[in-house]
Amino acid sequence: MTLIKGKTRSSAERPHPARRWLGVALVCLACFCGNAFADDFLVVVKPQANSELLANPGMGWETFHRTSKADKNLPPWIPSTVCYYRWSWSDLETQPGKLNTEFVDKALKEAHDAGQKVAFRLKGFSPNIGRSYNPTWLKQAGGRELMVDYNGGAPVLPIPDYDDPVTLNFQLDLIKQLGERYDGHPDLDHVDLGSVGWWGEWHMTRSKLGKMPAPENCLKVINAYLAAFKKTPLLMLIGAKEFTTYATQHGAGWRADSLGDLGTFDPKWNHMRNAYPVLIPEAKVQDVWKTAPIAFEPPAEVSEFVEKKWPLRWIFNYGLALHGSYFNGKSGKLPADKNFQEELTRFLRRLGYRLVLNELTHPAQAKAGGRLNISSKWQNVGSAPCYQPYRVAYRLTNMSGYRKVIVSSTDVNRWLPGSIELFTPEFFKMPKDLPPGPVNEVADSISLPADLPPGEYTLSIAVVGATTEEPAIKLGIAGRSQDGWYPLSKVTVVP
Repeated sequence: MTLIKGKTRSSAERPHPARRWLGVALVCLACFCGNAFADDFLVVVKPQANSELLANPGMGWETFHRTSKADKNLPPWIPSTVCYYRWSWSDLETQPGKLNTEFVDKALKEAHDAGQKVAFRLKGFSPNIGRSYNPTWLKQAGGRELMVDYNGGAPVLPIPDYDDPVTLNFQLDLIKQLGERYDGHPDLDHVDLGSVGWWGEWHMTRSKLGKMPAPENCLKVINAYLAAFKKTPLLMLIGAKEFTTYATQHGAGWRADSLGDLGTFDPKWNHMRNAYPVLIPEAKVQDVWKTAPIAFEPPAEVSEFVEKKWPLRWIFNYGLALHGSYFNGKSGKLPADKNFQEELTRFLRRLGYRLVLNELTHPAQAKAGGRLNISSKWQNVGSAPCYQPYRVAYRLTNMSGYRKVIVSSTDVNRWLPGSIELFTPEFFKMPKDLPPGPVNEVADSISLPADLPPGEYTLSIAVVGATTEEPAIKLGIAGRSQDGWYPLSKVTVVP
């Protein structure tokens, strides 16, 4: 909807001459507030918010070990921009010191062709007999393996010994190689900081003989990731406690297994009531979401939520309250239950960032070579910030094909969502809906070219990339055109 000085009308209409004096009086009054030209009318646009599930980068539903094109269990109504993999050391380094780039590049290309980016974790240790993740060449190259047990079994599982300097240096070199080639790669979304522990999850539970590497060697692994990936976001598993604290204090986000677990592994203990409320404060990561992303996955498959009649709204509100950006659905078959689909849709609508333009105001007329003052009001109604320095941009176009893009200096990554208090008695009864984030007011003054042809122009808005003039994300408002811009109003340019 477009308003001119409080009067509803389309942006193409002109005020009736009899009302011109009233408009001038209102504009003069506005001038005392410093937000209008005294010889023009103001255009006020209030876009309509929508409920569309947005396929935006750096957020949302993740497919698992397959792209969205290959995921037969992914329904068409769920968008996915991230494909999550867990790769073994033997996958990534078939020969000492030689990164298997063909393997990684293939995954990146397949994700790109599906409209996704890749996220991955490097798995170091495997508890499965016959499925060792460490490379076959490790011992021959002078590295050391340990034979350990798992879940009471015989000590027949070989794992790399990161307390051995040779073995550790091989691993650190692999991380360095990955960063040198793929840090900042346009098709790499984030890296799940792994390498240590079963499945790269930074623990050796259910093993009597197995133990974690010495703390100083664990820190060497973390520092290798931090040094290798300066551009691509890193996430650290929440259960690593002091190592999670260290990684997040140096810029990493965090991820958590088993969102939704209310008794998958133990009827007397679960992640939602017994793990997260302890691990998050202990690791001191309550506010990490303000600067780095949070990721979740379910304990098994999401269908378990329905099969065991767990409270869906409670689970999903919990995840939003922790300000998640990603949810890895394990690519399992989703329940056909209507209530489940409604609750999952509601969850995905707010998971990650969701930027809404509430209002945009500008003069209806501007001079070529002069300035066009534009003020706008935005909110993040999602659960997390947009962690990329995307920028607000404006575009002027006319019927003759003229096109001018002006990029604002405003970055959207500082726009926070709303928040609620965690882990109170009221929270455990039912986590409240997240409120929308605070209103972010943007004031831009656009310099118009002196040779701008006079006439009527369409003013469109978009959020563009950090270094480009192309729309980078979808907004939570109606009216998006095929090229990703949002035409909002009309501006008349005079000589």
